[in-house]
Amino acid sequence: MLQKLREKSSGLLGTIVLAILIVPLGLFGIDQYLVQNTNDTVARVEAPPTWWPSAPSWWPASMLWRQEEVTVGDFRTRFEQVRQQTRAQQGDAFDPREFESLDNKRLVLEALIDQRVQGLASQSAGIAVSDALVRQTIQDIPAFQVDGKFNAERYQLALASQVPAQSPKAFEQTIREGLQQTLVPVALGGSSFVTPSEMERLIRLIGERRDAHMLFLPPPAQDEAPVGDEAIKAWYESHGADFRAPETVSLEYVEVRASELPPPAPADEATLRARYEDEKAKFVTPEERLASHILVEVAPDADEAAQKAAQEKAVALAAKARAAGADFAALAAENSDDIGSKGNGGDLGWVGKGMMVEPFEETLFAMGEPGVSDPVKTDFGWHVIQLREIRSGEVEPFEQVRDALAREQAETDRERAVNDLMTRVVDQVYKNPNNLDGVAAEASLAVQKLGPVGRDSSDGIMANPAVKRAAFDEARIQDGTISDPIELEPGHHVLIRVASHQPERARPLDQVRDEVVAAIRADRARQAAKAEAEALLARMKEGETLQAIAESKSLPEPQPMPGVMRGMPMPDIVVNQAMFAAEPPKEGAPTPGMAVLPGGGAVLFTVDKVLPGDTATISDAEREMLQEQLRQVAGVDDVKAYTAALRKQMQVAVFEENL
Repeated sequence: MLQKLREKSSGLLGTIVLAILIVPLGLFGIDQYLVQNTNDTVARVEAPPTWWPSAPSWWPASMLWRQEEVTVGDFRTRFEQVRQQTRAQQGDAFDPREFESLDNKRLVLEALIDQRVQGLASQSAGIAVSDALVRQTIQDIPAFQVDGKFNAERYQLALASQVPAQSPKAFEQTIREGLQQTLVPVALGGSSFVTPSEMERLIRLIGERRDAHMLFLPPPAQDEAPVGDEAIKAWYESHGADFRAPETVSLEYVEVRASELPPPAPADEATLRARYEDEKAKFVTPEERLASHILVEVAPDADEAAQKAAQEKAVALAAKARAAGADFAALAAENSDDIGSKGNGGDLGWVGKGMMVEPFEETLFAMGEPGVSDPVKTDFGWHVIQLREIRSGEVEPFEQVRDALAREQAETDRERAVNDLMTRVVDQVYKNPNNLDGVAAEASLAVQKLGPVGRDSSDGIMANPAVKRAAFDEARIQDGTISDPIELEPGHHVLIRVASHQPERARPLDQVRDEVVAAIRADRARQAAKAEAEALLARMKEGETLQAIAESKSLPEPQPMPGVMRGMPMPDIVVNQAMFAAEPPKEGAPTPGMAVLPGGGAVLFTVDKVLPGDTATISDAEREMLQEQLRQVAGVDDVKAYTAALRKQMQVAVFEENL
């Protein structure tokens, strides 16, 4: 048989068949064999070639279709960036376990996919980014600026300090690619606008008020009717999420309070004097100088002639001020361009270091005795400075600051004692990470217990979000290890250990039978209240008034509700929503409506009058702010629609197992 196969395959027909098979094997088989175990792709976006937009999607992608991938590294980098941003926004409320959910990962991944889609679309459109735009974009980044201007040294240092370090060329390419992806979306988002008629309509809707009458229907009588086993079982199975026991932990913990430590011994005289010598600078009254000046103002960007004229004027004024019998105050009042001091003869009062611009300050404090300086140039112009008096710095004597030093030393000793204790406590944790007895003995404290408590508990130390995160940390639950010291407030720390853990679980029907029966009866009561309200609403729609309904049910008169605003929770938000969902009254006939209250009972109402918002009551600033907010929202919607349309033209594959 093998000999026959060999003879058949060696002819012309066999050669043709082998040639036909080699092509697909070469394109698919070998490639799949080589890469089947090295897939580090989280998502792949494929787009038809720019020269053949209608290329069929079944065509081998490696031959014609363009590809962009989101690698595991790309995803993890972005996910960590979002994690840090979310942590900064939420603070202590940040829950790392919840953040790691698959839904959250998909949100981050979808944003990365959208970027790849936009990039491929930009390539197809032939969008190019000029070197000038890349350069300007980099220069506008605040991290590369000093005093609001681009600084080349800061730029180089910032790139070198990244991990890993990045060359300017590589960074420029990153900026270029980012700009290429975002130029169209940014331009599209910025091109949105809000018409005057849209603004008028929105203002009228936001400020709309409605006059109404309300009639409260009492909740139906308590349902005491029996509930059958089949109904109980059906409700339990269809509402299983309502009858689950929450995840709980039982904790052991030790609290360390600085306020409960014995007070440190008072510092001796030698210690206080040594502290005084070390910190003498803060007990020195800084030197001050009584000064006046004449300013000859000239703009920093003025031409050379204007600069020279201002300097010559300042030199002449300085010569006049030094002349015998000269009145500096009169010269300043007549010639100074400083509006703030001109009226006071140029008087600046007592000047300390750090109060004036650097060239002015250097000149003033370099003068050894009272007199008039040579003109000095600053960004404001040329200054002629008169030093009138010097007040030397003085050192407060030790005896005068001794009490303050003693208080500071006592606080330092207390902090040192707390730090020493916490160091010994942490050492005990390292020695025995699963038992708090050693920690308690080291701190002379007792091991306390708490629980079982759930994630929504605020009992005791569980009121602190950091404690809650540590208590439900997966590793701590599995290992039973002691946490790091958690600071509840300054000088107050706690160390916890999860003694036991109970995962979320379904409670058996036998345990929750009474709860199920109560839920069924409450639902029947709600349905009865709704049915009664709907029946009464039908009577109102046929022409019966709300007053007549109240009389027929022996209820109090309907309550007037003038000027109800959108969103007011009176008596409940569901009633407000129903009121504003109702049609405006037509031909003077009130519009009837109803709403079922969450706690039982219902409300019948009539909308008697609709008062649109008055556009004259909104200021120009408020109008501009509202218009800008609407424009931004519209721009975001435009970009989302644009990206969604692009994705329909491409093939997107997600490898969720690599998330």
